[in-house]
Amino acid sequence: MGAVAWLTLLVTHPLEFRTLLQFWLFHEQKRDITAMKEHASSGWDRESMRRCWEFLDMTSRSFSAVIKEVEGDLARTICMFYLVLRGLDTIEDDMTIPDDVKQPILRSFHKLTVTPGWTFNDSGENEKDRQLLVEYDKVVAEVNLLDSEYRSIILDIAEKMETGMADFAHRTASTGMTYIEKVEDYDLYCHYVAGLVGEGLSRLFAASKKEVHWLATQLEISNSMGLLLQKTNIIRDYREDTNDKRFFWPKEIWGKKEYGFREMKDMYAPGNEQNAQWVQSEMILDAMRHLTDALDYLRLLKNQSIFTFCAIPATMAIATLELCFMNPAMFKRNIKIRKAEAASLIMRSTNPRDVAEIFRTYTRKIHAKAVPEDPNFLRISVACGKVEQWCEHNFPSFVRLPTASGNPPTFNPEDARTSILRKEQKIDQTITHRKRVAQLEEKQTGNGRVEVAATSQDGVPWEIFAIVGGVFAIILAVIGAVVWAIIKFSDESSP
Repeated sequence: MGAVAWLTLLVTHPLEFRTLLQFWLFHEQKRDITAMKEHASSGWDRESMRRCWEFLDMTSRSFSAVIKEVEGDLARTICMFYLVLRGLDTIEDDMTIPDDVKQPILRSFHKLTVTPGWTFNDSGENEKDRQLLVEYDKVVAEVNLLDSEYRSIILDIAEKMETGMADFAHRTASTGMTYIEKVEDYDLYCHYVAGLVGEGLSRLFAASKKEVHWLATQLEISNSMGLLLQKTNIIRDYREDTNDKRFFWPKEIWGKKEYGFREMKDMYAPGNEQNAQWVQSEMILDAMRHLTDALDYLRLLKNQSIFTFCAIPATMAIATLELCFMNPAMFKRNIKIRKAEAASLIMRSTNPRDVAEIFRTYTRKIHAKAVPEDPNFLRISVACGKVEQWCEHNFPSFVRLPTASGNPPTFNPEDARTSILRKEQKIDQTITHRKRVAQLEEKQTGNGRVEVAATSQDGVPWEIFAIVGGVFAIILAVIGAVVWAIIKFSDESSP
């Protein structure tokens, strides 16, 4: 932002100015991939890898920054994973490539990705990521330098993705179908283009040993993370995709009789605003199916850089869904959350509790904007309620976190759950005390003495104090008797 933009923001949106200033001054960059000490893991000392980092910046403004923040060689691995899939997606999206040319390339893309020197120069001139394929030999070189386990994961995901993309592309070319018909087909398409990305990332995280090995098996929630992000982008990009004749919204939703649409482009025609709004709310409702799965996934992550990498896109997604909900501007142009809001989300997406609170805040805003006239009103309320329920189950709101490190949490005295918790604690203490008494009674010997069994949990038992006191009393008695005898015999022997 230039000086004029900063000054304008200060005058028109002072709170946003403060947020962006805080972000600029205090938000630390976790690593610099260009630094000499990072060359071994980032590959910045190699010309081909430097070009790959440039391609990452060119093809993904949103993911580039968070990928670079991931620690160790995992950042470079994720960069290459992204570029491979971006190259595959570029070929699949390019409508200027005939199907008979596109099919063999798509179905063998995982092999071409490790074929030294392979490039593709026949993309359409207007294809925005065309240059990536023109210089794809640099991607090939760097993929071949990856650890063998990382490389096998990337190629396996690429093979699965290319098969699904090729099937959808061929069906469109051979049948003339321009729309995705059913919601289940929509889910399958999003699985191929994004759910598999989630699966691949989970496997890469596990292979890096930075996360638990069984994270690689969490396929359902890994898929949901990908679907949440992909569906959010599909909803937000409605007008841009429609203008380019790319139709991803399933006809099963927008083609309902009660909505009255025959073509997707009819939704932005004058006079169709209300029914278009109901279609939009149903699409957002469909994306909200994945919110609690995304929260479950984030709770499994332990490495801070990996958590941040996953959490920031997720919080951006829920903020974008809230921005789109009941917003007619979405049908007129591509809309995005404001920079200050994005900066705030980045700074707050640091732990599962704060991310859950962000989800809860935005679902409450969605629920507040919902209207009873919407055919999806009740289902939207239920979806928002599920997020509330998840948050209360995992991070109860009556528990107050300590303000200083080392202090115990406190509880809201005005919340009824606090009194219930305290009663439960008293019951637990009573049960524990009774168990201790029962254990002592069982250890009594036949002559009535109690065997001492001091443990670190129970502390020093009172029997020890009694025994020590008794020993001291006996010693004092013996000393007293000796003194008494000396004095007595001394008196009798004196003249």
